[in-house]
Amino acid sequence: MRPSGRANDELRPVVLETNVNRYAEGSCLVRFGHTHVLCTASVGTSLPAWLRNSGQGWVTAEYGMLPRATHSRGDREAARGKQSGRTQEIQRLIGRALRAVTNLEGFGERLIRVDCDVLQADGGTRTAAITGGYVALAQAFAHLQGMGAIAKSPLTDSVSAISCGLYGDTAVLDLDYDEDSNAQADANFVLTGSGGIVEVQGTAEKHPFSRAAFDELLTLAEKGTQALAELQAAALAEAK
Repeated sequence: MRPSGRANDELRPVVLETNVNRYAEGSCLVRFGHTHVLCTASVGTSLPAWLRNSGQGWVTAEYGMLPRATHSRGDREAARGKQSGRTQEIQRLIGRALRAVTNLEGFGERLIRVDCDVLQADGGTRTAAITGGYVALAQAFAHLQGMGAIAKSPLTDSVSAISCGLYGDTAVLDLDYDEDSNAQADANFVLTGSGGIVEVQGTAEKHPFSRAAFDELLTLAEKGTQALAELQAAALAEAK
């Protein structure tokens, strides 16, 4: 039995709330159970030097956790003067995931920055950030369409992410903190709405796990991300 009482292939309750920020071109408050992440997408024109006059834009991401997002207060990274390696790794992952489904030549020489701020963490913050970040990004492109800056959205597919793991030697979907901290193996899967693999991050905690176990995790991830893709589509349809 999972600590949450969920079935092995059951997601936590997922909510994607759009238009939660009146200033950002796109915004989404994503909730995976007790994990809450605020995602905003901001459109600008200040491209990196190596992209200027290239005819293409860029999508990047920033990620951070509020001091009391976890059980005990953590220092703000700004106060420490530098980002942790974990923060840098996660925000690069989010950026790669969003660029994987974006035609960078389809929205001019613009920079879209997706900020993902963890309000409360209970496992799966990076997967929630990718899932909500896509919704915020799609809204930003819709904003550019609405003002006549682009003719159509440059998104080529949707993208979402989910964690899976071996808990009690059983493959389970969407680990919360209690499961993640006691799992024999855990993995994060970033998949497109059409089933394409963008990235897989998998780790055995104590002992190597088998190819058969990995296939079980991938099957769960495919089911989970398909459900997330439907929720994303519904949230964007309601936001129009």
